[in-house]
Amino acid sequence: MSLIDTLVVAVYLGGMVYLGHRGYRRVRSSSDYIVAGRRLGVAPFTACLGATVLGGASTIGSVKLGYQHGLSGAWLVGMLGIGLLALGFLLSSRISRLSVVTISEMLEERYSPAARLLSAIIMVVYLQMLAVVQIIAIGSVFSVIFGISMSAGILVGGAIVVAYTAMGGMWSVSMTDSAQFALMTVGVFILLLPAGLIAAGGWSGLHAALPAAHFSIDAIGWQRIGSLFLLYFLGVIIGQDVWQRVFTARTPQIARRGTLLVGAYCILYGVATAICGMVALALLPDLADPQLAFASLAVTVLPVGLVGLVFAGALSALMSTASGALLAVATLLANDVYRRFVAPGLGDGAFLRATRVIATTAGVLSVVIGLTIGDVVRALDISYTLLSGSLFVPVMAGIFWRRAGAVAALASMGASFVAGIAAMAVYGIDSGKPILVGILVSAVTLLAVALARRPAPAQPGGEHE
Repeated sequence: MSLIDTLVVAVYLGGMVYLGHRGYRRVRSSSDYIVAGRRLGVAPFTACLGATVLGGASTIGSVKLGYQHGLSGAWLVGMLGIGLLALGFLLSSRISRLSVVTISEMLEERYSPAARLLSAIIMVVYLQMLAVVQIIAIGSVFSVIFGISMSAGILVGGAIVVAYTAMGGMWSVSMTDSAQFALMTVGVFILLLPAGLIAAGGWSGLHAALPAAHFSIDAIGWQRIGSLFLLYFLGVIIGQDVWQRVFTARTPQIARRGTLLVGAYCILYGVATAICGMVALALLPDLADPQLAFASLAVTVLPVGLVGLVFAGALSALMSTASGALLAVATLLANDVYRRFVAPGLGDGAFLRATRVIATTAGVLSVVIGLTIGDVVRALDISYTLLSGSLFVPVMAGIFWRRAGAVAALASMGASFVAGIAAMAVYGIDSGKPILVGILVSAVTLLAVALARRPAPAQPGGEHE
């Protein structure tokens, strides 16, 4: 990259630290730190949720899929969008009215303390690995931009994310996410996509240069599309990082409207990034690694200065997802483990300090893991499979089916957890079958146990059996 492009990225990183400090000055209580005081309007809420959902896989990964499979590469981000549309229509207003800050807290009110603890542990494992994957990707981008080693890139990039997340919590994250969402939008929709299409000779030029299959919506294969549905559609509906953003909305109406807007935006973003991948194939058909399609296209079609802006947008996608995951880990451990089971009755000031310490520790741990382990993508696949397989059915039943009780929920979580691990051993980690097995076992177990037991009388504060 040119010196000007490198400076553009450096200015962006300095801006993230500045916004993190501004967020720190706005925090007066644990509610400010965890859910921004539940005061976000439509614009900041939409930007915050959008930046959290659209991570590195949604940008760099979707361009790669577009390079390999054409328009059908849009299904990855499209499933996130469809999941958010379902969340917006069916659940967002209901979630926004809950007087909780985590999914696990809701599960205790609906089921039992054991359900709260078990679900929190499962979600923390998934979110911690999500943060690790993003920080490793940030390190790889840093190494390219600044000409440093991968390890140094992980250390520097991770330190920036941990700093602004731990300082101001959700206020810092909402401010940085708003800027990051704007950069992502400009980088893809206003700069990279139009410039790439012009360089490729427009849509007709793509038709002339690419095979017909690249213009089909199912070239990636229906089995792969089904796998993306199970991973991303279901996962986004029960993600703590997503629910935590919903809790920041000032009103249920804002939560619903913003979630629907982000869902529609994700579908458009998926199509745009897939087309960018198609453009990269037309212009650069001999790339040794399709993972390089995003960066190679930017350097090829954009002038000096704008390349740095697009790279800043890609970093934005990574950093916003990493910060959201770290804050969710801190919230779950502080709220659902430490204050609930270790230090009940903890005052708000002490709870706020504990949450900051845990956020910092989770961030440092993500950096250490990123520096020491190799195949984190597989680790993320494992944790994602266990998250959706173990928790989707109990969470949905807790909201929509009053007959489901604590014993049924815990049996469902435990049976699906074991079944998911067994299915991964049989079918392999890369298969979509383990998550399907986990969900089916979860649903059958919950249904069987709930119907076999007599309905428990309603208890104050929940449905504990």
